[in-house]
Amino acid sequence: MKQENIKIAVIDGQGGGLGGALIQQLKKANPDIPIRALGTNAAATATMFKGGADDGATGENAIVYNASRMHILLGPIGVLVANGLLGEVTPAMAAAIGSADAVKILLPSLKCNIRLAVGAQESMQTYLNDAVRLCSEEIAHLVDQ
Repeated sequence: MKQENIKIAVIDGQGGGLGGALIQQLKKANPDIPIRALGTNAAATATMFKGGADDGATGENAIVYNASRMHILLGPIGVLVANGLLGEVTPAMAAAIGSADAVKILLPSLKCNIRLAVGAQESMQTYLNDAVRLCSEEIAHLVDQ
């Protein structure tokens, strides 16, 4: 598959800061691959556009519609939980993201009351770096197919 045909979306809510930072790093690592911002609200989408998203959409229908059309989905782990991100993730959003065939690269968040048994807590920058690395590995896998 050609890199420009790979479909990547970053999903975020609240202020979109995590999604914006993630998009900024993804664009540095993979400048030729378009990244779609999917915000649970307009502020999150706007922040992700500031981070360098190529296009984007906001709200439940946009997330439900796009989740199944992506190869890779990235965002905070709360996007997989109904009522996650302080209630911004609807049950329909969580179901669509969780059931999508896309590879899901999720960042831990202490705000979601979800703890991952993977070792010592790291800085958010470490998690962002790991997410970008994993995404680059998935892109290479898709290109080789």
